[in-house]
This record gives sequence, structure tokens and C-alpha cells, in this order.
Amino acid sequence: MCEAEQNKELANDNFPRERLEKYGEKALSYQELLAIILRTGYKEKHVMELSLHILYYFDSLFDLKMAPLEELQKIKGIGRVKAIEIKAAIELGLRLAKATQIKYGKITSSKEIGALMLEELGELKQEHLVAVYLNTKNEVLKKETIFIGSLNQSIAHPREIFKGAVKYSAARIILAHNHPSGNPTPSRNDKIFTKRIMECGDLMGIDVLDHFVIGENEYISLREVGVVY
Repeated sequence: MCEAEQNKELANDNFPRERLEKYGEKALSYQELLAIILRTGYKEKHVMELSLHILYYFDSLFDLKMAPLEELQKIKGIGRVKAIEIKAAIELGLRLAKATQIKYGKITSSKEIGALMLEELGELKQEHLVAVYLNTKNEVLKKETIFIGSLNQSIAHPREIFKGAVKYSAARIILAHNHPSGNPTPSRNDKIFTKRIMECGDLMGIDVLDHFVIGENEYISLREVGVVY
């Protein structure tokens, strides 16, 4: 194979990956997706040609899914390793299709989440901002630490909070952050920040249920003091 042909193969090999990065996986054809899994072709065929040949070899994707290792290895360019990788990718896809989002329990009261956050954040010496993402049934989809600040300052942009809400398809959010001083009294900045998050939530259709300020031995709910409504 001459150098020009090798460069052409290299470009063709990389093209599906570049398209995935630029346009997302849903924009790719079956041929391109299979080419990414195969990674390389062989002397007579670059990977895009090989992936197309495999798709033509089987009458349908179902037949490809059901093909045993031995049948895959009958295709020129598909050895033992590539056949195993194809079968592993198919099985992973089947398992992912059956996967459901893990839920971490259900929040039944404000006191419940307040006590949980007090236990988790009450003794920390740096400010931590935590977001609890919920579905419409108040089931916890995910709990994430959004920001760890200095001893007396916490700065977090709303996009960091709502990025998680979109990622986990959350309908509601509960926030909590600690005061390392041990005094849970909300500061003026705490109230401004909370109202800003609520405004962003209103625009996105995501409810901000509460924001807890955690002290050493107690917490204050900004909903209970009227900041969150």
C-alpha cells in the first residue's frame, strides 16, 4: 500500500469519530457506528468499506445481533478479536437498552432532607454546595457536590446546578450549603443567590423546592423563612 493510500485510509478511519464529536452519535449511520467499533480495516479494505461489507453480509441488524462468533469470523477482515469486540458491543447495547435510572430513595419531608444535609455537611471546614435532584415523585435521582469554596465564601453559577438537572431529567431541586462558622443564619448573599436560582428554575420549568443553610448543630430552611416560596 502506497503512502497516499495509507493516508486516505487513516482519514477514512477517523472520519466517523470526528462526525460523532461534532454532530453527536445519533447523526451517524450504521456503517459509521460499526466502523468506530472495528477501529481498523485490513490491507484490501479500510474500516468504512469493511463495516459496509459486514452490513451487506447480514440480511438485517437482527441477523448481525444473533450471529455467533464463528459466523462473524467467516467474514474476511474479522478475526477472533474483532468478532469478540462486536459481540461485546452488541451485548452492552442490549443491557443498556434495559437499564433504568437508579433512584436513591424518596424525600417525604423537609425535615428529612434537612437532617440528612446536617449530618453530611455540619462538620465541614470549607463551604460545600450540594444539589439534590428529584423527579416529580420526589424520588432522589442524584445528589452532587456542585462547589467547594473557601472557608467563608461560596460561588457557584446557576448553569452548574441546572446542568445536572438537565442531565438527570430532574423536575425539582433541593440545595444545601454549610457555614463553616457553625452559624446557620442565612447571609444576604445566600438569599440573593437563592432567588437567582429560583428565577432560573422558573425559566426552565424546574422547581427549586428549598435551600438549606447548614450550621454545626442545626440548619435553617430558606423556604421556612420565606426566601423560597
